[in-house]
Amino acid sequence: QVQLVESGGGLVQPGGSLRLSCAASGIAFSAYAMNWYRQTPGKERELVAGLTSGGITNYADSVKGRFTISRDNAKNSVYLQMNDLKPEDTAVYYCNAIFWRYTYWGQGTQVTVSS
Repeated sequence: QVQLVESGGGLVQPGGSLRLSCAASGIAFSAYAMNWYRQTPGKERELVAGLTSGGITNYADSVKGRFTISRDNAKNSVYLQMNDLKPEDTAVYYCNAIFWRYTYWGQGTQVTVSS
């Protein structure tokens, strides 16, 4: 059974930092591209950051220079370090794993940026 379990969300003030984690099980983790998406009510889910199995990263323009995606294949985990958070970063953040025609999602973790 495949599971992606996110953690690390919460309430933070503008300018603050959070580190999201996603622990995967049931997949050959190192072979998967791993992504972080986010979604707010009434909007489509958007890609925030991606990291291929080969180590190539990509970021949404809105988070470049503030967010960093990384992975630890030994721990079957992917991370999203979020710095200088802004109110517009408020969303539910989802972990995503993709390999060929297989794609899996976590349950999401809420990030709220507010003073």
